Amino acid sequence: MLASSRPRQRSYILEDDENSVDVTVLKSGLPKEEEDDDQAGSIHNLPVTSQKPLYDGPMPTPRQRPFQSSSTPLHLTHRFMVWNSIGIIRCYNDEQDNAIDVEFHDTSIHHATHLPNTLNYTVADLSHEAILLACESTDELASKLHCLHFSSWDSSKEWIVDMPQNEDIEAICLGQGWAAAATSALLLRLFTVGGVQKEVFSLPGPVVSIAGHGEQLCIVYHKGTGFNGDQCLGVQLLELGKKKKQILHGDPLPLTRKSYLAWVGFSAEGTPCYVDSEGCVRMLNRGLGNTWTPICNTREHCKGKSDHYWVVGIHENSQQLRCIPCKGSRFPPTLPRPAVAILSFRLPYCQIATEKGQMEEQFWRSVMFHNHLDYLAKNGYEYEESTKNQAIKEQQELLMKMLALSCKLDREFRCVELADLMTQNALNLAIKYASRSRKLILAQKLSELAVEKAAELAATQEEEEEEEEGEDFRKKLSAGYSNTATEWSQPRLINQVEEDVESRGGTDDTEEKPELHKHGAVTSVNQGRVNPFKVLANSKEPAMPVSSTRSTNILDSMNKSSRKSSALNRAANNEKSPVIKPLIPKPKSKQVSAASYFQKKSSQADKTEEGKEENPTDVSSETPAVCPQNAENQRPKTGFQVWLEENRSNILSDNPDFSDEADIIKEGMIRFRVLSAEERKAWTNKAKGETANDGTEAKKRKRDESHKTENQKEAAEENLSLPKKQKPLDLSTNQKLSAFAFKQD
Repeated sequence: MLASSRPRQRSYILEDDENSVDVTVLKSGLPKEEEDDDQAGSIHNLPVTSQKPLYDGPMPTPRQRPFQSSSTPLHLTHRFMVWNSIGIIRCYNDEQDNAIDVEFHDTSIHHATHLPNTLNYTVADLSHEAILLACESTDELASKLHCLHFSSWDSSKEWIVDMPQNEDIEAICLGQGWAAAATSALLLRLFTVGGVQKEVFSLPGPVVSIAGHGEQLCIVYHKGTGFNGDQCLGVQLLELGKKKKQILHGDPLPLTRKSYLAWVGFSAEGTPCYVDSEGCVRMLNRGLGNTWTPICNTREHCKGKSDHYWVVGIHENSQQLRCIPCKGSRFPPTLPRPAVAILSFRLPYCQIATEKGQMEEQFWRSVMFHNHLDYLAKNGYEYEESTKNQAIKEQQELLMKMLALSCKLDREFRCVELADLMTQNALNLAIKYASRSRKLILAQKLSELAVEKAAELAATQEEEEEEEEGEDFRKKLSAGYSNTATEWSQPRLINQVEEDVESRGGTDDTEEKPELHKHGAVTSVNQGRVNPFKVLANSKEPAMPVSSTRSTNILDSMNKSSRKSSALNRAANNEKSPVIKPLIPKPKSKQVSAASYFQKKSSQADKTEEGKEENPTDVSSETPAVCPQNAENQRPKTGFQVWLEENRSNILSDNPDFSDEADIIKEGMIRFRVLSAEERKAWTNKAKGETANDGTEAKKRKRDESHKTENQKEAAEENLSLPKKQKPLDLSTNQKLSAFAFKQD
């Protein structure tokens, strides 16, 4: 007998060798009678006690073998190697023939092809460019990858690559201009469709299946060991374009409990999808952080428990699932030719029988099945704009129906939640509907939401414009100038000012540049921002620095120029320098910034008068430009401008942090848009009435200004005939001239 001190070490003493046989096997070989006699005559017939198993936890699940999507099992003599949106590849392996037939749905791509299968190909894939085949290795031959590039423009349309020793191809796929093969060495090899070897990288686990579409490559592999019938799979999604990147980094692949992967591929529009053995179809939701959303359950369409649907393709635009019904089987036979059925999609939402649940499911299904349009636009692909417009229209109609249903049920909070998903136009309709339904609180909430969405939209557009323009030179010149909603009208006005400055000749750089407008639309002139590309023909002085502050008046930085130097310059450059005369006021452009009407009067006019007193001899050489009063009278005020003048104090009281005029105008525009059409029309009529009353004053003011212009011209001629040394003009003359050039109401 063995020592009982260490009973657990029996295994080290009684080790089995190759000649040892289990006792149960020996007893199973004896006749039943002898076995019974042996048991009866044994003196060791003790009561049988049940032994506890050593492990009573979850049992590991056998790993799923590699497979090719839309293919039937290998043991069949007649089988489908692949069935996709391009065509069908069948394999015949019987006593009569061992061949492969390739059939195209569209014969314009290529005619049907019959290939010998001498190398015993087991997996295949088909695209609009090539046919890809692969076989396992044997004792004599290595595993091979065979490509028939029928779209090649040269005469050599086939190439074959042998895999290294002890490396078998387990899964293959084709993309646009490339081919991929996953091997038993946990490698994925990329090739061009012409046969050039490209990148090779390792897989995190044994491959299950791979699929390609365009520049996208989807890889499903074993991420670990599953338990209790579940598979533990991971998925990688790569883009193999010019900018190669990985979208899914080995994320777990969700499967139904106790199921395995049955099909993986892409929709016709390029979205990754897969189907498990329980019939659940899932699609990648790019609009929700690349998550997987169930879109259909084929088991709901099966009549019998043993019936299944064999998936061959998915189409997002038409929302169709193309599959083959299999009665009493999981896959179809090659003969007779199976018929393709079309199933509709339905997301697993709650209470589909109710009107609310039905519309919710339709809305989110429409959103999800049109996410690919944003993906195509982002990656530079072409798509039909009408398809996107139709989808948006359909979604907004569903939202309006749901909002109307919630209004009837007095679910006003739910109405606001639905309105948050609407576009600006649909939101306006929702406000009108709430007003007509006498839901005043709801209408107010929707109006506030509309204002918020308008502000967000404006901010988004500004950010997009900034990203597109980048480091634009015009922004460098207008440093410190805030981008407002009315900025579109200012570049044209600034360009007009620069043209006026350039038209005066090179000598104007040393003379005073009068303020062209009393408002802030031409602040670039007041800030000393001149054309940096202006070539000064007769002056070597540098242009004004761009870093000048906004509050600095251009007259503060002017150098004093004597009458003598000015006369000498005119004599030397009488051919090039024009005779300085008062300019006729030019009509302003029709498109002028709204900010020019509402900026507060600054102290620039006072600073200008001080500058004139310091340089009294330069007053006669000024060239007055467009008079601000004339510019205002030529352009009637709008209703928004009149409204803002009266409501400016309210805006400032509500927003005391507003220091910039642009912020006040932006807030005013948002509030003015919320007003009804009748109110806006009333303000417009009010503005027209004020303009008519100002007409007579404008004519009188114009006559006075023309008279003063003639007096100034005569004074300039008298000054030229005076001696070189002349006493400064008295204060009253200065005030009259400055009042002419910078007249204020």
